[in-house]
Amino acid sequence: MIMHQHGFTYAATLAASQRISWRVEDIIGGDRRLDFEKPFMPEALARTAAIDLLDAEERLLLNQIRGNGYLYIFGLVEEFILPFVLDHARPRLAGDDARARAFLQFAGEEAKHIDLFKRFRREFEAGFATNCDVIGPPEAIAQAVLAHHPLSVALLILHIEWMTQKHYVESVKDDATLDRQFSDLLRHHWMEEAQHAKLDTLMVEELAKDMSGTDFAKAVDGYLEIGGMIDGGLAQQVAFDLDALVRASGRVLTAAERDALTKQQHQAQRWTFIGSGMGHPNFLASVGALHPESRQRLAEIVPTFC
Repeated sequence: MIMHQHGFTYAATLAASQRISWRVEDIIGGDRRLDFEKPFMPEALARTAAIDLLDAEERLLLNQIRGNGYLYIFGLVEEFILPFVLDHARPRLAGDDARARAFLQFAGEEAKHIDLFKRFRREFEAGFATNCDVIGPPEAIAQAVLAHHPLSVALLILHIEWMTQKHYVESVKDDATLDRQFSDLLRHHWMEEAQHAKLDTLMVEELAKDMSGTDFAKAVDGYLEIGGMIDGGLAQQVAFDLDALVRASGRVLTAAERDALTKQQHQAQRWTFIGSGMGHPNFLASVGALHPESRQRLAEIVPTFC
């Protein structure tokens, strides 16, 4: 198979990770508080600003509920990324030192992100004052994901890492209307995930290097199967979000209003977590270098999640 010409190396990625390291204690807690007068999520992801059937206060509440779910889901996926990365690193710890150290650094950072997002959820719950249910439990979702072929899981992780880059760079970075604390959490997350995307690219190539085209296509089938499971979870999260909106606002939704909001917000969630990752040019480039037919297949699926 032909590898994607990206120029990523373990040594360079490790060096970059070491330069940008940060501590959870330095970015959350103390006087660093969420501002519930401002939106958390950029409109490109939340798609709440143009919902005519909600007033301005209700739209803000839904945006913040979406922000809570957004960071929760990131923490959830990192709970299967962490063991997967450790399992991938373990067989070759005695080989390439830079490779081993880079993956162990990767795992350590994912554990730190899990801690960060758990702390965020506690602060959100204290400040929002309305219970917001979330999908899970994370352990069950991790078990279901990790039951798939390792390359299927690695493709999903690569999708997630490039998705993270797209969200921050294109939608969060220059949006001055967002709560500064929420944006700062995403900035620090993005800084480390930028290196993880490079390591994930190398990991996918390692796992695929001896595969036939047929076997690679089967791994893509598995990746899409996981995507279908995620889509179902997102539909459930939308239901939870609308329940939370009703509790927080006191708004009574008619059946028609709830149906319209469900469809609109499910598509927003699908773009956020599926379409924006599957359609990322770097993700498609990695797939295309390994199996052009699979790249074309994924490119044709992406519009479903826009």
